[in-house]
Amino acid sequence: MKVDSLNENLKEAAPEPDLPMSDRSFVHLHCHSHYSLLDGASSIPKLVQRTVDHGMNALALTDHGNLHGALEFYNTCRKHDVNPIIGYEAYIAAGSRKTKGGSGRDSSYHLTLLCQNATGFRNLVRMASSASLEGFHYKPRIDKELLEEYHEGIICLSGCVSSEFSRAILKSKGNGAEEQLEQAAEVANWFRNLFGERYFIEIMNNGLDIQREQLLGAVEVANRVGIPLVATSDCHYVDKGDAEIQDVMLCINTGKFRTDTNRMKMEGDQFYLKPPEEMYENFPGLEDAVARSQQIADTVDIQLELGQRYFPVYELPDEKTPEQLLRELCEQGLRERYEGNDEMLPGGELAEVVIQRLDRELGVINKLGFANYFLICWDFVDQARQRGIPATARGSGVGAIVCYALYLSHVCPIKYGLLFERFLDENRLEAPDIDIDFCKERRGEIIRYVKDKYGEESVAQIGTFGTLKARAAIKDVGRALGIPLGRVNQITSMVPDQLGISIEKALETSEELGRVYGNDPEIAELIDMAKGLEGLARNIGTHAAAVVIGNGPLTDYVPLGRVAGKTDVITQWSMNDVEAAGLLKMDFLGLRTLTILRNTIELIEQTRGEKVDMHKFPLTCQETFALLQSGETKGVFQLESGGIRDLLQKMKPDHFLDIVATNALYRPGPLEGGMVQQYIDVKHGRKPAEYKTAVLQEILEETHGVMVY
Repeated sequence: MKVDSLNENLKEAAPEPDLPMSDRSFVHLHCHSHYSLLDGASSIPKLVQRTVDHGMNALALTDHGNLHGALEFYNTCRKHDVNPIIGYEAYIAAGSRKTKGGSGRDSSYHLTLLCQNATGFRNLVRMASSASLEGFHYKPRIDKELLEEYHEGIICLSGCVSSEFSRAILKSKGNGAEEQLEQAAEVANWFRNLFGERYFIEIMNNGLDIQREQLLGAVEVANRVGIPLVATSDCHYVDKGDAEIQDVMLCINTGKFRTDTNRMKMEGDQFYLKPPEEMYENFPGLEDAVARSQQIADTVDIQLELGQRYFPVYELPDEKTPEQLLRELCEQGLRERYEGNDEMLPGGELAEVVIQRLDRELGVINKLGFANYFLICWDFVDQARQRGIPATARGSGVGAIVCYALYLSHVCPIKYGLLFERFLDENRLEAPDIDIDFCKERRGEIIRYVKDKYGEESVAQIGTFGTLKARAAIKDVGRALGIPLGRVNQITSMVPDQLGISIEKALETSEELGRVYGNDPEIAELIDMAKGLEGLARNIGTHAAAVVIGNGPLTDYVPLGRVAGKTDVITQWSMNDVEAAGLLKMDFLGLRTLTILRNTIELIEQTRGEKVDMHKFPLTCQETFALLQSGETKGVFQLESGGIRDLLQKMKPDHFLDIVATNALYRPGPLEGGMVQQYIDVKHGRKPAEYKTAVLQEILEETHGVMVY
């Protein structure tokens, strides 16, 4: 039966679209980004930009079994005035998601789910979390029980050729055709009974025979049961020319060579983000199904409340406010810190300079509403102190006397002229960022304490994405193309050793790489393929430090999951998206140096009976400076690379500020700008320091006139 004649029957069963056919508008409702890991070959910005180029006003993102890109997609669409339709190509278990039976293919079907509003988004987040945490079996799976609980606000499309509906149709060839079509109708009716007018039968045409077979049966079932059709395109890359790049990506995913005949691949080059006119050409006689995509998109209005804070609440004693308790803890801590210091604690009372600094910082903290945040930080660091677990803040937080008072950091910011404003300012509305180093061996104890205090369901580690960077992309593509490993290694060695360098930049800066690229067609193909994949996500892992704490179950705010083979719960979103969702992100870093120091102190106590406080070590020890001057600093945190050990030998530090300056100077800008040599020459009297004004001399004297912070 021809599609044209089938369409005549469909028009009797399905309502006419509200949009006039002369409009011929279309919206992609089935689309994969690179967050369909090593399957989709499109970055989100490129997808959205091409949507704009094609004149379409909305776009759906339906990555396989995850919501990794949901927030990035939402924000990118909003920025380009495109209506974002956050979706999910679900794997739905044949029975219960908690049953782990069957092979990979037989254990689940595909289903396309789209959020219609904020309620639907929250429900999809909950389902996506349950799929990973409860239903994982080869793939993260939901089931019909979850659909029944969380269907509100969600639009459901019957799915691709791997859906339950489509598989029933595709079994209908031969003697059992009528029976199988009835089975497909039963499947469709189950979903219609649940979703009502938010359920549609999905048809595709990417040039595959199996899709045409499904389409013919889908139209027949639509006629029988009166469920409207909607046309989609199984988009896996942006442009037609990206088909080869996506094919190589599948080879990387499956560990196959491109020349392997018996491997997973997507036949043809039709899985791209097609413009509306091509979609109408692909469905002759079914134009209303194409137009219905716009109708569906017009019902979608997702308004996410970003910028709100959903921080956990520190439980307060004795009806005190967070501001009152924070001040009490700070004053108590500063008295302990400055004990015996007549300048900072004259007569047992805090000096005016300390009170003024504390008042100023607390004024900003309280105005921005962060008193509760500091209490949370104080609490788990205090717990570490009680357990004898070394802990210390790093980064800009060390510039706050509040952090010093709470024992988060161990450097007096007044003594060293550190700037609170570098850490927190009234004009900065985001939460402050305090990174805490813990003893590497015992970091897990503090994470467990936080989970016990705020609830297991309210704490998770943050996910992070490994991406195909320049060298990795070249190696992976070279393997897929079957180029000998030795040759691929030669090519990657030509990429300059520069942090974050792109392949394009490498071609510009490496004459050798540019010459090979221009003269060797095989290497040119390798490089071009690698450029197409560069920057795309390759895998998800657990962030080395970042932990998120929510006010209540995290699944109310972000989707959760696990890294394959591990038990730790992580967010499906990366750090920036978690913070944008209003959750508290904290860095619990495991530092081997603190473990070594702890072990050393314990050994001293065991062998000598001496209790050493490492925060009271003198900063004038000449033996220590002699060691630093010799460059024998392997194992000394941040001073162990070959380059910085060479710099120590040239600088010959004899003052604590020289150590600070060494760390600040050993960076690309100062190294390339001559600042390092200037510092060394002035320090050793080979050149006089130069100051343009007396004000600059006051500021730069401690760095010998070098403008480095």
